[in-house]
Amino acid sequence: MMTDQKFEVKGTFLMGEDWMPYTKVIAAPNENQARERTLAVIGSKHNLKRRYIKVNAVKAVSAE
Repeated sequence: MMTDQKFEVKGTFLMGEDWMPYTKVIAAPNENQARERTLAVIGSKHNLKRRYIKVNAVKAVSAE
């Protein structure tokens, strides 16, 4: 079984008329899944469509 790594995902999302920055640490098996899970989490929390969420960077963080 593949274990999840931790990824730091940075980007912006639209809040009203302003693009707000976010940084999230997401557990996922790979970068694509980390990106998908971030879109899902922010989208459901703020009731946003994916086009209003931008992912600028995804990088693995060492689990400590």
